[in-house]
Amino acid sequence: MPAGSDLHSGQSVRFGSMPDGTQVHSFLLRNASGAEVRFLDYGGTIHSIVVPDRDGVHADVTPGYDTFDDYLRDSRYFGALIGRVANRIANGRFTLDGHEYSLDTNEGTNHLHGGTGGFHRVVWGVEVISNDGAVAAVLTHTSPAGDQGYPGTVKIRVTYVLTDTNELCVEYLATTDRPTPINLTQHTYFNLSGHDAGSVLNHELTLNASRFMPVDARRLPTGELHAVTGTPFDFRSPRAIGAAIHTADEQLRLGNGYDHNWVLEAGAQPSGTMVAARVRDPASGRTLDVETTQPGMQFYSGNGIAGGPRGKGGHEYAQRSSFALESQHFPDSPNQPSFPTIILRPHATYQSRTVYRFGVAD
Repeated sequence: MPAGSDLHSGQSVRFGSMPDGTQVHSFLLRNASGAEVRFLDYGGTIHSIVVPDRDGVHADVTPGYDTFDDYLRDSRYFGALIGRVANRIANGRFTLDGHEYSLDTNEGTNHLHGGTGGFHRVVWGVEVISNDGAVAAVLTHTSPAGDQGYPGTVKIRVTYVLTDTNELCVEYLATTDRPTPINLTQHTYFNLSGHDAGSVLNHELTLNASRFMPVDARRLPTGELHAVTGTPFDFRSPRAIGAAIHTADEQLRLGNGYDHNWVLEAGAQPSGTMVAARVRDPASGRTLDVETTQPGMQFYSGNGIAGGPRGKGGHEYAQRSSFALESQHFPDSPNQPSFPTIILRPHATYQSRTVYRFGVAD
């Protein structure tokens, strides 16, 4: 059995407390095959994902921290729910219905991942429920008008579902009383050899995308959509993450590696999601398949994760020792009229769904 089998699925334990004294808890989801997902009500943070390799050996495949104090100091967004708007908004400004809004700027002049006090920094309400063949947790949060500079009061519900077939399904729903941008994502990182196993550059990545979004020096999209053909950004067939990451390419230089959004190809599955990505770890045999209803996928090759607090077990996470696949709408959409809109209006409902399917392959 995986480590941590002292708890029953659905149980929680105290993990720490906020500076104001609010208690923070860790929750366990475990399926019939022994896979586990632990998450915190703080930030909806996925703390660990334990799944088997080709030999049936379980390991935790996502980085994180042993102490809550380290999560409070975290700048890597390990495992966190991101909102109201994932990725970057140029100059922390956008105009909506003739009114200009100024947002918290927390990456130079950029507004990044919802701002300093984004959804990754709040304690969510949690209700754990069980269904046939799955265990789930419903997380809720109300973001007040003016939160990080955004208009309107937004009510958000995120559901984590762990199925008996080792799928982690993340379902998002939001409503608002005034027009506002919404673009939610999950920022879990992965190393399929184990969170403390070192480089992921040998992991083989496939992205179902023939175009990607070039960025400028501030890692904001230029508004163009470039074909991946003949570039280091072509992952339409399985390719090691590190195969071309050191190529003398201007976009790789600007991103310090891969930190770009890919435009996913249409092609709905019966569930309504699109096949977005597949990752295979030759060392362990573990695989990760990602399906989503979102039009974009931000692939981040862990270029800037070195130097933060030590991780679980005292491990020091090095550059490119994990990667993130963030399903989302396109970056800086409120300032890019050619991009699909992310404006949610009253009487409408924001909904999206992303599935992370863990398996094994030879």
